[in-house]
Amino acid sequence: MAPKKTTTKAKGKTPAKAPSTPKVDPLFPARPRSYNVGGAIRPAGRDLSRFVRWPKYVRIQRQRAVLYQRLKVPPAINQFTKSIGKNEASNVFKLLDKYRPETVAAKRQRQKENAASEAKGQSKTANVPHQLKFGLKHVTTLVEEKKASLVLIACDVDPIELVLWLPALCRKMEVPFLIVKDRARLGTLVHQKTSAVVALTGVNKEDEAQLKIFQDLAMENGVVVMGLKTQAKLDKRAKALAAEEAKKAASLRR
Repeated sequence: MAPKKTTTKAKGKTPAKAPSTPKVDPLFPARPRSYNVGGAIRPAGRDLSRFVRWPKYVRIQRQRAVLYQRLKVPPAINQFTKSIGKNEASNVFKLLDKYRPETVAAKRQRQKENAASEAKGQSKTANVPHQLKFGLKHVTTLVEEKKASLVLIACDVDPIELVLWLPALCRKMEVPFLIVKDRARLGTLVHQKTSAVVALTGVNKEDEAQLKIFQDLAMENGVVVMGLKTQAKLDKRAKALAAEEAKKAASLRR
């Protein structure tokens, strides 16, 4: 018998097969989609932000804004939705920045200078400068005593009942007031995190003209703006009165 042939296999790992590329039909290209909010299935021109699960504080803000639109808000509350313009606000804050309250170090330095001058028998060298007053009770007292020259009220005080009565008090005492954005910005003026109300009791001579401009702006801003229906009703009434007066004048001429 003939001897059997023996085949020796090569030891080691066999090479992996090359991955087969799937056949792609050029007539039907693949279009992968993202099914997240605002992804590939977003309807054109539609705002999907209402479907997002917002944090709780954002949801409260959005619900409050919708309620203000759906309900007939009384004028006393509605006036806090209308703050002064951006340009006017920047000018007001530039003026008020000059009258920020003294820091502890500046106050001690002023007191030391006054004490040294009094020890020498001289008059005080540094008087208490004009500065902003803050705190709801303190500002209310200043308004009642008619010592406030200008009052700034934040538009985002929560709860709004804290300052709801303050515009009416300012009007009664004939103290000009402005509704501005926002608590945090007022707080930076008086070295606090937030402040609901800030009052200015006086200014230097060089700033009196600018303060007068803001006081006039405050008086304009304090006027209640009528709604469109009320404006149309008043216009119709005025036209009817004018027509009646014209008829009377024509009859007298005869």
